[in-house]
Amino acid sequence: MNVYENMIILNAAISDEEADAAVTRIKDLITGQGGEVLKVDVWGRRKLAYEIKKEKKGLYVLLFYKAPASTIKKLEEFFKVFDTVLKYIVFRLGRKQVQNLEKVEPVTEKPAEQKSQE
Repeated sequence: MNVYENMIILNAAISDEEADAAVTRIKDLITGQGGEVLKVDVWGRRKLAYEIKKEKKGLYVLLFYKAPASTIKKLEEFFKVFDTVLKYIVFRLGRKQVQNLEKVEPVTEKPAEQKSQE
Protein backbone atom coordinates (compact mmCIF):
# COMPACT_ATOMS: atom_id res chain seq x y z
CA MET A 1 0.00 0.00 0.00
CA ASN A 2 1.16 3.51 -0.78
CA VAL A 3 1.04 6.49 1.55
CA TYR A 4 -0.92 9.50 0.27
CA GLU A 5 -1.32 13.14 1.23
CA ASN A 6 -4.68 14.69 0.39
CA MET A 7 -5.56 18.38 0.65
CA ILE A 8 -9.28 19.10 0.49
CA ILE A 9 -10.99 22.50 0.44
CA LEU A 10 -14.57 22.31 1.70
CA ASN A 11 -17.24 24.97 1.35
CA ALA A 12 -16.78 27.40 4.27
CA ALA A 13 -20.52 28.08 4.48
CA ILE A 14 -21.20 24.68 6.04
CA SER A 15 -21.47 24.36 9.83
CA ASP A 16 -18.81 22.69 11.97
CA GLU A 17 -21.04 19.63 12.43
CA GLU A 18 -21.46 19.27 8.67
CA ALA A 19 -17.70 19.67 8.19
CA ASP A 20 -17.01 16.96 10.77
CA ALA A 21 -19.57 14.73 9.06
CA ALA A 22 -17.90 15.32 5.67
CA VAL A 23 -14.45 14.48 7.05
CA THR A 24 -15.86 11.36 8.74
CA ARG A 25 -17.50 10.32 5.47
CA ILE A 26 -14.17 10.67 3.63
CA LYS A 27 -12.33 8.70 6.35
CA ASP A 28 -14.99 5.97 6.20
CA LEU A 29 -14.56 5.74 2.43
CA ILE A 30 -10.80 5.28 2.84
CA THR A 31 -11.09 2.65 5.57
CA GLY A 32 -13.93 0.89 3.73
CA GLN A 33 -11.64 0.36 0.73
CA GLY A 34 -8.94 -1.26 2.89
CA GLY A 35 -6.99 1.90 3.73
CA GLU A 36 -5.79 3.34 7.02
CA VAL A 37 -6.03 7.02 7.99
CA LEU A 38 -2.74 8.10 9.58
CA LYS A 39 -3.38 11.77 10.32
CA VAL A 40 -6.18 14.31 9.94
CA ASP A 41 -5.38 18.00 10.27
CA VAL A 42 -8.19 20.55 10.00
CA TRP A 43 -6.63 23.91 9.18
CA GLY A 44 -9.86 25.84 9.53
CA ARG A 45 -11.53 28.49 7.39
CA ARG A 46 -9.27 30.65 5.24
CA LYS A 47 -9.60 33.12 2.42
CA LEU A 48 -8.99 31.58 -0.99
CA ALA A 49 -6.42 33.08 -3.35
CA TYR A 50 -9.10 33.16 -6.05
CA GLU A 51 -12.78 32.31 -6.29
CA ILE A 52 -13.64 28.64 -6.64
CA LYS A 53 -17.26 27.86 -7.59
CA LYS A 54 -18.16 31.46 -6.63
CA GLU A 55 -16.80 31.00 -3.07
CA LYS A 56 -14.20 33.31 -1.51
CA LYS A 57 -13.48 31.24 1.62
CA GLY A 58 -12.82 27.57 2.20
CA LEU A 59 -12.34 25.07 5.00
CA TYR A 60 -8.98 23.36 4.57
CA VAL A 61 -8.49 19.71 5.59
CA LEU A 62 -5.22 17.78 5.25
CA LEU A 63 -5.28 13.95 5.32
CA PHE A 64 -2.45 11.42 5.39
CA TYR A 65 -3.39 7.80 4.78
CA LYS A 66 -2.26 4.41 3.50
CA ALA A 67 -4.46 2.95 0.79
CA PRO A 68 -4.40 0.74 -2.29
CA ALA A 69 -4.18 2.56 -5.63
CA SER A 70 -7.77 1.62 -6.52
CA THR A 71 -9.02 3.65 -3.54
CA ILE A 72 -7.70 6.89 -5.03
CA LYS A 73 -9.87 6.56 -8.13
CA LYS A 74 -12.96 5.98 -5.99
CA LEU A 75 -12.04 8.91 -3.73
CA GLU A 76 -11.63 11.26 -6.69
CA GLU A 77 -14.98 10.15 -8.12
CA PHE A 78 -16.56 10.83 -4.73
CA PHE A 79 -14.99 14.30 -4.52
CA LYS A 80 -16.34 15.21 -7.97
CA VAL A 81 -19.98 14.52 -6.99
CA PHE A 82 -19.81 15.65 -3.33
CA ASP A 83 -21.07 19.26 -3.38
CA THR A 84 -19.28 20.21 -0.15
CA VAL A 85 -15.84 19.72 -1.76
CA LEU A 86 -14.66 22.79 -3.69
CA LYS A 87 -11.19 21.54 -4.63
CA TYR A 88 -8.92 18.60 -3.85
CA ILE A 89 -5.49 17.25 -4.67
CA VAL A 90 -3.92 13.87 -3.90
CA PHE A 91 -0.17 13.20 -3.73
CA ARG A 92 1.56 9.85 -3.39
CA LEU A 93 4.40 10.31 -0.93
CA GLY A 94 7.90 9.11 -1.74
CA ARG A 95 10.13 7.04 0.52
CA LYS A 96 11.87 10.05 2.11
CA GLN A 97 8.57 11.86 2.70
CA VAL A 98 7.13 8.79 4.41
CA GLN A 99 10.18 8.60 6.69
CA ASN A 100 9.76 12.28 7.60
CA LEU A 101 6.07 11.72 8.26
CA GLU A 102 6.88 8.86 10.63
CA LYS A 103 9.35 11.04 12.56
CA VAL A 104 6.69 13.66 13.25
CA GLU A 105 4.41 12.63 16.08
CA PRO A 106 0.79 12.12 15.02
CA VAL A 107 -1.53 15.08 15.54
CA THR A 108 -5.02 14.30 16.76
CA GLU A 109 -7.96 15.80 14.94
CA LYS A 110 -9.10 19.12 16.38
CA PRO A 111 -12.55 20.52 15.69
CA ALA A 112 -12.47 23.75 13.70
CA GLU A 113 -14.00 25.77 16.53
CA GLN A 114 -11.16 24.88 18.93
CA LYS A 115 -8.52 25.91 16.38
CA SER A 116 -10.11 29.34 16.01
CA GLN A 117 -9.84 29.92 19.77
CA GLU A 118 -6.08 29.22 19.87
